[in-house]
Amino acid sequence: MLQRVAIDDLQIGMYVEAVTKQKGALKIKTQGRVGSQKIIEKLRQQGILELAVDPDNVIEQPKPAPEKEPEPVQEKEEPPKEYDPKERTSSFDQEILKASKLYTQAKKLQKRVFSDVKAGRKINCKDMETVADGFIDSVFKNQDALTCMTRIREKDAYLLEHSVNVSILMTIFAKHMKLDKKLIHELATGALLHDIGKIKINDKVLHKPGKLTPQETVEMQRHVVHSKEILEEADDISPVSLDIAANHHERLDGKGYPNGLSGEQVSQYARMIGIVDAYDAMTADRCYKDGMNPITAFKRLMKETKTCFDAKQVGLFIQAIGVHPVGTLVKLKSQKLAIVTQTNFVDPLKPVVKVFYHAKFNHYTEIKDIDLTSNKDEIESCVKPENFKVDLGKFFKTAILR
Repeated sequence: MLQRVAIDDLQIGMYVEAVTKQKGALKIKTQGRVGSQKIIEKLRQQGILELAVDPDNVIEQPKPAPEKEPEPVQEKEEPPKEYDPKERTSSFDQEILKASKLYTQAKKLQKRVFSDVKAGRKINCKDMETVADGFIDSVFKNQDALTCMTRIREKDAYLLEHSVNVSILMTIFAKHMKLDKKLIHELATGALLHDIGKIKINDKVLHKPGKLTPQETVEMQRHVVHSKEILEEADDISPVSLDIAANHHERLDGKGYPNGLSGEQVSQYARMIGIVDAYDAMTADRCYKDGMNPITAFKRLMKETKTCFDAKQVGLFIQAIGVHPVGTLVKLKSQKLAIVTQTNFVDPLKPVVKVFYHAKFNHYTEIKDIDLTSNKDEIESCVKPENFKVDLGKFFKTAILR
């Protein structure tokens, strides 16, 4: 004998013979066993109020009942998982080779993207997002490795290297500020693409060794507008990525470009990339100028907090990459030359360095890692390798990237 059951009392394992009460006249095939809670919910949504079931044909369900839809709970956004930006989960030596390959791949992809834009093709943001993922993974394991790669420069590769460096430094900066990883991903992707519009600038202007004329300056500044237009046509570009590409030359005093935004009109993320972009440009060797050492660049940034940059953010950026960034060539008081290989977050003036050359006697020495926190030696100054006829690129390949 069949038994009538209200939809609210229908259970998994019951065998339904027929619908006995429903809203509307929609004919629904219901004969069969109830296999899951989803089926019950579907019947409810279709307006079924009551069904006839066979009480002798019920399959008892094990306890606890399986496949139960989660009960509605108050929508509460989980806070981002806390992480320690100073933590290193791999050593510099373990991470540097991977970082070197990642950096090379990023430059190749950047070159391909520039070619696509030049040919009028739409850019594929997914490729850039993959690179950004690689940067984030490496930076969270040990940021020193990729920081080091940003210090190895080719004078004629500025356009390719600059965006890659800015993306890496932006990732490190954002990690130091404990931003959510999803947001860091958007910042890193936008930084990779922030100068994409430069490919539309006349090469004579883009690579001019001397001072630009007022007309050439206007043309050069148009690269930001070009970047924005290119990215607006791309698929799946996030608002954050677009913001930092479109506004990385805006300044707090309203004297930036292209729109002369000021104060609160410049978002937190546009302020961040403005600092990172300026720092990398200052420290880069170009065809028409030698790059500054990091300390000089930091001083310039601090000076410009009165007009251009957010003072608090500049301080956080310096903390993030260190007073002596990894990859910087320094001279110790012992007159030995060394490469900074690990930031010291507790005492920034005493990083870990890799000694390899004696400046007084002009010869290479045994390569040795020295932690300046437990050594009497200390950093005297930042130096340029050419002043000592040191081939830093060769040293990196033979000693660092071994």
